[in-house]
Amino acid sequence: MGITTTAVIPDSTALRDVKSDSLSRFFRGLGDPTRLRILFLLLEEERSVSELVSLLGSPQGRVSTHLACLRWCGFVVAEKNGRAVRYRIADPRIGALLDLATTMMADNAQALASCLIVGGQAVREESAV
Repeated sequence: MGITTTAVIPDSTALRDVKSDSLSRFFRGLGDPTRLRILFLLLEEERSVSELVSLLGSPQGRVSTHLACLRWCGFVVAEKNGRAVRYRIADPRIGALLDLATTMMADNAQALASCLIVGGQAVREESAV
């Protein structure tokens, strides 16, 4: 059974030029539950830090730090209007990316739940030895 994809796969020359470090950074920007929750909330509508703090139940400093990461990675943009700052999704494709990831996660839930590397359990076990 083959895998069907609509992704554009670069030829071998271009593939050698792809910077896996950049792609890894891209996914690390999404690799925190709070940052993902922020993105899902911003997909609904633009919001201020105080709105996000209230919705997330997290301290303002933590939310601001995650927003800074999301902004630096290009996932969100901040618009200042006087003293008020509103955050919104920078690129509408982020919604499609998160939808795809959610579907794939659901399709692979059992495998993800048993993965010791991603869950961090393998690292904890090695530290105990």
